[in-house]
Amino acid sequence: MYVDESGDSGLVGSPTTHFALSGLVVHESQWRNLADTLGAFRKTIRSAYGMPLREEIHASQMIRKPPVPGMKPHIRLLILKHFLDEIAKQNHVSITNVIVSKANKPAGYDVFENAWQALFQRFENTIKYGNFYGGFRKDAGLVVTDATDGRKLQKLMRRMSVYNPIPNQAWAGTGYRNLPLLRMIEDPYPKDSRDSHLIQAVDATAYFLLQKYRPNTFIKQKGAQNYLNRLLPVLNTRASAGNPLGVVVL
Repeated sequence: MYVDESGDSGLVGSPTTHFALSGLVVHESQWRNLADTLGAFRKTIRSAYGMPLREEIHASQMIRKPPVPGMKPHIRLLILKHFLDEIAKQNHVSITNVIVSKANKPAGYDVFENAWQALFQRFENTIKYGNFYGGFRKDAGLVVTDATDGRKLQKLMRRMSVYNPIPNQAWAGTGYRNLPLLRMIEDPYPKDSRDSHLIQAVDATAYFLLQKYRPNTFIKQKGAQNYLNRLLPVLNTRASAGNPLGVVVL
């Protein structure tokens, strides 16, 4: 699962009202196909818009500043739109989204930890129940992240691998069950997004997840606040049954 975030995870004095987290799951048997497809897409973008192959697609930065001199804002947005559409064609991937609204959260609420905990749990469930391409149910999963708080993630995953209390469903009464993560291996592995088309892909999904719930002025002007919907063919809608896009809202 390749993961990236958008927005700030701070609760007090934060520049953002939401924190977004996206995870793109691809089975090892399909990894090469996906990597080759995204590489071919970058060559198409170079031919069509003159964007160098080594120039990173970083959604928020592309909106603020042209990756190459003279590239107009609507072209930068168009490239991101094409990127989402290319991802949506890959029927062997599954994307899980978590969004945290900071409104009315109690003091001490850990936005970062709660969002990642929800994502880790959905990844565990995805593997456990075979809820992605191929229906593999006996495999293990590895998490690859962009540069983030690696030590905190490491501690969180290790703790959840031993102690992961899940509230009982209503029919089972009050209380909790301990359901430790059993299918996730190693610690989260950090990788520089400049060197990974897959991290760049999930960066784009996280950006438009945030824009779905708190669009900036430019995105609203261009009517792009619902670009996340373009990913519907590959969204993990089972992650949250009450949300049409499967977004886990905290």
